[in-house]
Amino acid sequence: MAQCDFYDLVIIGGGPGGLSAAVYAMRAALETVLVEKGVTGGQVTMSDEVENYPGFSHISGAELSMKFTQHAQSYDLEIISREVTALNPGLKHHTVKLANGEELKAHAVVVATGGSPKKLDIPGEREFYGKGVSYCATCDGFFFRGKTVVVVGGGDSAAEEALYLAKLCKKVYIAHRRDELRASKILQQRIFDDCNIEMLWNTVISQINAGDDGVNGVQLKDTLSAETRVLDVDGVFVFIGFNPNNELVPAGTRMNADGMVVTNEKCETNTPGIYVIGDLREKFARQIVLSAADGCTAALAAAHYVELKKSMGEETCDFPPDSDE
Repeated sequence: MAQCDFYDLVIIGGGPGGLSAAVYAMRAALETVLVEKGVTGGQVTMSDEVENYPGFSHISGAELSMKFTQHAQSYDLEIISREVTALNPGLKHHTVKLANGEELKAHAVVVATGGSPKKLDIPGEREFYGKGVSYCATCDGFFFRGKTVVVVGGGDSAAEEALYLAKLCKKVYIAHRRDELRASKILQQRIFDDCNIEMLWNTVISQINAGDDGVNGVQLKDTLSAETRVLDVDGVFVFIGFNPNNELVPAGTRMNADGMVVTNEKCETNTPGIYVIGDLREKFARQIVLSAADGCTAALAAAHYVELKKSMGEETCDFPPDSDE
């Protein structure tokens, strides 16, 4: 740790975005620390297969995460395995508070805490994630070419992903708890015009079934009659919403209606020196490569910001370093 617990940059979150930011920050000679409460790599570690990250035609999520981490650590990156409880912005510096009471002060902070898809919370969902249960058609649709899948949801995301899957799969069902979609009219029309998509109105999935080779069916429940039946499918794609991990985002930070942080092209928030990247940032798509790109952008922007701060003669410590004298 730096002599006075003061860093040029603190990165909160060790997913692809945070690790990419660390690589570029270390290469820019920034005094950097990355704080991650869990295992570095983020949600990608739970993916059995990744086939859309450039340079790797086929790699497991765990292995890709390990490579990200090893690359960052090759620059002697300091990693603190602890939970962050607060981020307090300041005029001279920003303060990151840890669960053990420690405080890290820095000129700049990159928030890479991501988010997570909303879950159905039904039997089989967690157990078979990555084995037929998915929350990203763009990521996993390739594995279901010529197969039958069911999409859960009724909004724009569910409609868009169902249309994408319909180009790859033999059959796509959309299970929606109501008798009409919430998606935009143009998406609805495309859904109804696609002969490869069948609507399951007033229907919820109460259980996901699987065998040795992964998901092989779902139990459906009619929301009006309560009748149940089993539908044979090879995959379940859930699109019922996304929860951004925005608890650490300082008050006053610009967000959209869904709780995503609004940034400029440098991934900078409306608070100078605080950057938000990855799935927590408002953006068109959520992909590993985009999170990594955000990390690069934010780190380069932070390096420029820190250099400017130092050129103005701002101190890096508000208190004298420890001394044996």
